[in-house]
Amino acid sequence: MLFRVLPGSPVPLGEQIAACVRGAIASGTVTPGERLPPAREVAESLGVNVHTVLRGYQRLRDEGLMELRRGRGAAITANPGAANQARLTEAVHSLISQARELGLTDKEFLELVQGGLADAPVATPPAPGHRTLPASDHSRTGASSRPSGQPGEGP
Repeated sequence: MLFRVLPGSPVPLGEQIAACVRGAIASGTVTPGERLPPAREVAESLGVNVHTVLRGYQRLRDEGLMELRRGRGAAITANPGAANQARLTEAVHSLISQARELGLTDKEFLELVQGGLADAPVATPPAPGHRTLPASDHSRTGASSRPSGQPGEGP
């Protein structure tokens, strides 16, 4: 697997390393169970600190894409859902980089994304396991379901 980083990039080196692995998972270059090079080896080849590589590896572990075991190294654990998440995460990071190169602030970028979400038609139902909140279900929002003026209502 080829790791590449751009030292002058505003993206932290650890995130760049994680992005390389996410991209490899998304493209199918690496598969579940495949071992990655030891952090020390990657650090030496890139000329970065071993802790920088470990930060990238730990981020992937936190995302569920990699398993880290002391003395046993790092292995890809991605299942198809995690691979899809990796593809989407990689696309988001790419968009963020492009927005920053164009000089957009984070606030401007978020407003652009929110506007796009508001304008985009919902083409598919939510993925299995995701629940939409019906209009009458106020239990999660903290809103009262009692009509106003009912006993027990505060002043």
